Amino acid sequence: MNVEPTRPTVKNPPEQFAGDVWVDTIAAPHEADQRMTVALVRFAPGARTAWHSHARGQYLRVTQGVARFGTRDGQVVEVRPGQTLYTPPGQDHWHAATSDGFMEHLAMLESGDDPAATTVWKEHVTDAELAGGASGEADR
Repeated sequence: MNVEPTRPTVKNPPEQFAGDVWVDTIAAPHEADQRMTVALVRFAPGARTAWHSHARGQYLRVTQGVARFGTRDGQVVEVRPGQTLYTPPGQDHWHAATSDGFMEHLAMLESGDDPAATTVWKEHVTDAELAGGASGEADR
């Protein structure tokens, strides 16, 4: 057993994010057969991811602020601290902070069989997609 070394906070790249988003890696695989990655991700007001999907899905636990999540069918949900959102494998989605406050969440996912395909990044989310009417809070 060991205490993991603290890794530096990294600002996420503009090719995959709009606005200021920072990530702190909490857990990453040590052995070849391990797949789990956990990170604390912090979004400045109005910041958002580009469209993307995950080979094995993803869990997102909101810890601060209000998160907005959207899917290709136009569904937008708001998730509050203490709630967890699940996106199934291969589902295109985005995550964002509301325009009036910071948001942070824990991102939990497993690497795909091909680690390079764990997350597939796509085009940026438009302002219209971001502003889509929220369908209410997630039930989880």
